[in-house]
Order: sequence, then C-alpha cells, then structure tokens
Amino acid sequence: MPIIKLAKPTRLRPLPAAAVPVQKTDVRLGQIIRVLTDHAMVAVSGTKIGDEIGTSRSEVWRLIQQLRTLGVAIDGHPATGYQLRTVPDLLLADVLAPAVKGTLFQQIQHYYKIGSTNIAAMEAAAGGAPQGSVFVAEEQTAGRGRGANRWHSARSAGIYCSVVLRPNLPPSDALILSLAAGLAVQAAVRAIDSRVHPDLKWPNDVLLDDKKFCGILTEMNAEATRVRHVVVGIGINVNQQKFPEDLREVATSLRIESGKEWSRVELLGALLKSLDREYRDLLEKPNARESILRRFAEHSSYARGKNVHVEENGGFEGVTEGLDARGFLRVRTAHGLRTVLSGTVRAK
Repeated sequence: MPIIKLAKPTRLRPLPAAAVPVQKTDVRLGQIIRVLTDHAMVAVSGTKIGDEIGTSRSEVWRLIQQLRTLGVAIDGHPATGYQLRTVPDLLLADVLAPAVKGTLFQQIQHYYKIGSTNIAAMEAAAGGAPQGSVFVAEEQTAGRGRGANRWHSARSAGIYCSVVLRPNLPPSDALILSLAAGLAVQAAVRAIDSRVHPDLKWPNDVLLDDKKFCGILTEMNAEATRVRHVVVGIGINVNQQKFPEDLREVATSLRIESGKEWSRVELLGALLKSLDREYRDLLEKPNARESILRRFAEHSSYARGKNVHVEENGGFEGVTEGLDARGFLRVRTAHGLRTVLSGTVRAK
C-alpha cells in the first residue's frame, strides 16, 4: 500500500547507529521557559525559578546556560534574575501544552537532535507507548521520506513530528489515515494564514507552487485483521530560506512561498488540533471515511484531470480520475482505467 509501511510483529531489530535516538530533552528546560514567559515583564530570580520547577538555584543557573547554548536569548544572571529577550520558537512540551489542550496529544517527547522521530515513535509504540504520544525534534540526522528517500531536516527550521495512534481499524483502512493527515496539514496552514493555499498530492505530499513543503510517512504494525499501532510522521518545511542544490527544484518552505517567518509552535499546535479532529471523526462518525475521500479530492489538483506519469509496474501515463472507495488513485490510460496502489505519481 502507498506510504503504509507494515512492520513485522516480531521483535524490533537494532537500529542503525545514525538512527538511534539520543536522550530526550530535559523537561526542566521547557519549565524554565514557561516560568519566564509567565513573568515576561520582570526579571525572575534563580531562587523563584528553582522553587517553581523543584530544583536548586545552582541547577537553574546550569539549565539557563544550557538554554543559551541552544539559542534561547535570556538576559540577566544569578544576582539580578533572568528575563527572556524573546519567546523562543522551540517545540518543547511546556511551550506546546497550551496549544494542544483538550486534544489526544498530551504526552510530548522533545529532542534537540535525533535520528528519526518515526523510528523513535515505532520503537516506543512497540514498547507500549500510549495513543497520542508525540515525538518531535528540532533536527533529524536520518529523517526518512517515502521509500528510500531522506528528509532534509534543518535545525529548528521545520517541524519533524511523529504521533502514535491505536485505531480500531482493519489494516486495509490505514491509507485513510495518511489522507486525513494531509487534510490536517492543509487546515493547519490555512488556519495560520488563509492566503496560503496548499495543494494535496496523492498520497502523502503537500505542495506550494508545485513544490513539496510537507511529506507524510505512515508506518503500521498490524495483524491480519486489526491494527496494533500506527505512527504518522509529518515533516514540514517551515522557515527554511534555502535548500541543498539537489532539492532546490522540487522543495520549498512556507517562508519562501509566503515571504514571512512562521511560528513553528503555533503551526504545530494547529496541526495537532486538526489531526485530533480528523482522527476522532474517523473513529466516531459513520460517514467520516467518505468525507475524507471527498475533501481530499476537492482540495487536490492531482486527484482529477491531471496528466501524470506513474512509476509503477514499468511505468505508465494517463489522466487522473479521482479516488476509489479505498482511497487509491485512479488513472485513465490509453488502455483503460488503472488503479495506483504504490507507485510514485508525477505531473507530466
């Protein structure tokens, strides 16, 4: 199935060295930022910060130094107190918490650098991580796209996020989750700036000006009739201003296309809210599946009337004719109607 990677129900193999997750971020860093944000107009003493987060004044000083090395602008010192110069755009759990209140996504694990958030999430899910667990990184060293593709993950410029879901669905319905994730990305971007109009490319890309700014990678562990867990990985190019030479013709970012800098915290909050809504509707509303297929087709220039080349079974060309009842793309060729199950679709 497209973009659905089926994990074997056996013990996970050791991860390659480049992909082994590093230690997750000390939660106290986010707590310090929350305290300083709550008292943004005044300097806050190290003693008060220590009392708020349950640690010593000397440990607060050490954590402040760590935040500074990570690029957080904090004025002051132990004698006068500390004050944020600007609110940092870091995807820390305490910073994101207000934006995702009331959603499924309450357990957020943050990493400054990791191999792949999807690998970390799949490993955690196999170990019993609860539904709604979120794995987010400032930088990935082995970010993955569809197939053998790598995802360029510049530090603190994009959103690199994976979520654990445990839907009561048959494995054959897993493609619907990827289409729903695309709709969630589109809705989140529009919620922040209605002037930006993302295009959905079947099955797992989101485009601006015919260039990719978002990719979705869904991986699943399932039995024959039921899903054990699904990890939905979403990579979004947010504030990148340039790309490596081999990507410049095919990749873009929200900043390049809109001409402005975006808040990654605000965007990820909007994304998780949208994904929560799509997921709950899929599980609870009887017509949600049909709604996802209809809305995806309506918001995708690739779903119908697009001249495409499909890299599947030796390759073929045709014009797209919408999605079938399972969510697969139909293409009208010179030899009849064909259904794309796993091939890469490119505009001609």
